[in-house]
Amino acid sequence: MDMDQPHNHERIRSRLPEVRHAWPGWMREASPLRHVPLAITGLALTLLYWEVIVGLFKAWDTNPDYSHGYLIVPLCALFVWKRRQYLATLDVRPAGIGLVVVAGALFVFLAGQLGAEQFLARVSVIGVLAGATVFLLGWAHARALGWIFCFALLMIPLPAIVFNEITLPLQLLASSVAEQSLLLFSIPVLREGNVIYLSSATLEVAEACSGIRSLVTLLTFSIVYGYFTEERMSRRVILVLSTLPIAVAANALRVAGTGLLAHFFGQSAADGFFHTFAGWLVFMSAVVMLFLLQRVLRLVGSHGSDEQHVPPMLGEVAR
Repeated sequence: MDMDQPHNHERIRSRLPEVRHAWPGWMREASPLRHVPLAITGLALTLLYWEVIVGLFKAWDTNPDYSHGYLIVPLCALFVWKRRQYLATLDVRPAGIGLVVVAGALFVFLAGQLGAEQFLARVSVIGVLAGATVFLLGWAHARALGWIFCFALLMIPLPAIVFNEITLPLQLLASSVAEQSLLLFSIPVLREGNVIYLSSATLEVAEACSGIRSLVTLLTFSIVYGYFTEERMSRRVILVLSTLPIAVAANALRVAGTGLLAHFFGQSAADGFFHTFAGWLVFMSAVVMLFLLQRVLRLVGSHGSDEQHVPPMLGEVAR
């Protein structure tokens, strides 16, 4: 769909009086004090969630699996800024139900604090923001920003019990694929759970080698990459869904490659520099696979597809 950018700006400017009229009276007033209630509310929530916010930063700093969390908040802000023209075309219809959403999120926060469950307290931050959006701007804005709220969940570390339920199957899968790969090269191997026994070395697919780190990072990258470069929502969804098999396959190849080196060069070849370097190499390989998949999707989509597409970013107003 071709976009007439000047026409969109004119349309937005023409609707400003209507947008202001939909706001509560204290927000429409020209007085500088009109922002005081919002500022007080924002300050109160910041003080309420201060320990939660500090805890998030500490988690990002100490947990390598969530070190990408530093990028999530700036990216969310960037996404909202890029959609500002589209958001300005939406009807502003504040809904009182938003206060109910905020109250529910605060109840979750209280439950998390009393139960010493940081995950609940952290998730409630997003619930408060979503409820405030509904209360101040309406459901249309909340729907338009809904996927950004979901994207923000990637910055919140999962509870240990859930995290372990995800990593253990990944560990077993990676070790199983590595075992079969080594057998293809006629290398004698014995596997017990996530431990691989070779004639000259023993490899353990630990939690750090499960691939969860590259999976979460690749998922974040695919969302951002698809949003900025892809024209069709269907392709964006496929790119995001493909991160699981790509990350799992890449990590399994990494473990198999480590086994090959350990077999031919001994245990030392599987440790130290190679172990760290292989992690970076595997992630870059996964990124390349994601690029190749996008290229295939574009080639397939260019033949006889009548699906309407909108240029990325510039087409946000049309969605």
